[in-house]
Amino acid sequence: MAPPSARPAPRDAVHHPVFARFYARQSTAAERVVAPHRKELLHGVGGRVIEVGAGNGLNFAHYPATVAEVVAIEPERLLRGLAVSAALRADVPVDVVPGAAEALPVESKAFDYAVASLVLCSVRDVPQALAELRRVLRPGGELRFFEHGRAPGTAMATAQRALDRTVWPLLFGGCHVGRDTVGALRTAGFELGPYRQVMVPAHGPRLPTSYCVLGSARRPPEPEADPTDHVGPGGPDGPTGQGSPTGHNGHGT
Repeated sequence: MAPPSARPAPRDAVHHPVFARFYARQSTAAERVVAPHRKELLHGVGGRVIEVGAGNGLNFAHYPATVAEVVAIEPERLLRGLAVSAALRADVPVDVVPGAAEALPVESKAFDYAVASLVLCSVRDVPQALAELRRVLRPGGELRFFEHGRAPGTAMATAQRALDRTVWPLLFGGCHVGRDTVGALRTAGFELGPYRQVMVPAHGPRLPTSYCVLGSARRPPEPEADPTDHVGPGGPDGPTGQGSPTGHNGHGT
């Protein structure tokens, strides 16, 4: 067995170095257009937050002061390094860690909010990623999402499917422009809150990449325990029917 120093470093869950460099430049250039959507996405969040697919950390500047901590998951090494730099400039505590959306390296029911921003389009297994997000949210916790979405018109939706089946994922780090984010959230067991379609950019020609959806969904609260679940066969007063299992009526002897 090779000594520890000679062992190869573990492979990242995602490795798209060429796309990562392109994305870092392109996303920064587009921030004037996208920043208002980021601000809307994160308005009102607070407590502990997990952000999946943090990229180069462009969301970090928009977290409000009500946030106690952000755990930012980013699988791509180059983007993760840029996210660490962005975390140092953020107004709230941000911890950037490696990991994949399909296997989040955090405890269950640990977060008040989860954030998915232009990431569900590129995960390999959307149902598994959403199951993980549901797992790590506390019951009643909220998922904020800003994602590519399926176009409403037949012609544009057909163009999206054609791109998703051919060149687009290969050229753009696994991105799919026509996934049904809202439908996937419903299937995963989230309760949908308000959401709306947004066009990015808002003006100019409509492209297959222009259609996005921004909104919120909630992990349903856990049902309250039924007090009769643990009552014996004699009912709430115990088997004797005299107020306690020993026959006393609760008022002394």
